[in-house]
Amino acid sequence: MKLSRRATTATALTGLALAGTLAATTPATAATTSKTTAKAAAATYNGACGTGYGVIDSTPVGNSGTVFLTWNAATGKNCAVTIRNTAGSKIYMAVELNALVGHESTPVRDDGQYTSYAGPVYVDGRGYCIEWYGVIGNASGGDSGHCG
Repeated sequence: MKLSRRATTATALTGLALAGTLAATTPATAATTSKTTAKAAAATYNGACGTGYGVIDSTPVGNSGTVFLTWNAATGKNCAVTIRNTAGSKIYMAVELNALVGHESTPVRDDGQYTSYAGPVYVDGRGYCIEWYGVIGNASGGDSGHCG
């Protein structure tokens, strides 16, 4: 049985329409791969301050890492450390910790070219408000509080 030109054209157009629908609803592997971005792992406290210190606060340092503020109730000291999300080649990093006395402060700072973290730095925190600050490359972040 021979199909008419009209029937052949209709069959071909239906096939193209179905193929177009399939292509539109099924993304190509290359397109899916190029649009997929891995979310960077967030920095976690690494214990750099030592035994007895627990995290009481943290502040993001841009999208590059976190500055962690810790406290040791036995010694009355605060400690801070700036940690990168992912260790890598050396980059400028810093951590600063201040015990605020009125309008005066006693900053303690560690900075340099580091692969994963800057610090730890310590201040006596009893009776003072604390201010902490971290830098990773061009990103920075900090906060204050925890007066006691």
